[in-house]
Amino acid sequence: MKRIAIVEDETAIRENYKDVLEQHGYQVQAYANRLAAMQAFNIRLPDLAIIDIGLENEIDGGFTLCQALRALSTSLPIIFLTARDSDFDMVCGLRLGADDYLSKEISFPHLLARLAALFRRSALQNSQAPLEDIIEYGHLSVDLNRMLVHWKKQSIELTVTEFWMVHALAKRPGHVRHRQHLMADAKIYVDDNTITSHIKRIRKKFLIQDPHFDCIDTVYGMGYRWDPQA
Repeated sequence: MKRIAIVEDETAIRENYKDVLEQHGYQVQAYANRLAAMQAFNIRLPDLAIIDIGLENEIDGGFTLCQALRALSTSLPIIFLTARDSDFDMVCGLRLGADDYLSKEISFPHLLARLAALFRRSALQNSQAPLEDIIEYGHLSVDLNRMLVHWKKQSIELTVTEFWMVHALAKRPGHVRHRQHLMADAKIYVDDNTITSHIKRIRKKFLIQDPHFDCIDTVYGMGYRWDPQA
């Protein structure tokens, strides 16, 4: 049974989500604030975390919690579920390492579908892949078996969504991958701005390891490609 943590300070909303998820077979732990959630997470991580941004007296408590969770695990699926729907908040959430950013207006069937998609991708971390599912191209190495990416033999810490985007680009270097292709490969369905935010985060993580990294090209009006000449 998959364990989901919900961090939401409004009691009625928190209990409503908890009841629905439990009805669909999930084990749910619910927390009203960041401190209570972190105390539990330091003992045992959930299989997926759903976080609001504003938590009691902390206007951006969810952002702080996401950052702390990502430090504990680079692969834990994290979803922001919030009424704050500005592009600025969405970009901040994704840059901090969230895998998805959803509005509280989302329907329960849609939310359940997004959860299932994230769980399917996370399950691949423990699956056995054949040795040929390792892509090596120049300084890049993408290991499907362990869902690891290395650049110049240094590990690049990516979220699940970021991993699949890098894989989608690297498996066909030089070919433009449209945003729709990246969404399909990463099994997410978001707007163009969200894809752009993911790509910016990926570039930043490579640049931390190599300030001269310049392998992900933006092909304006089309999408992105892994530059075989870089």
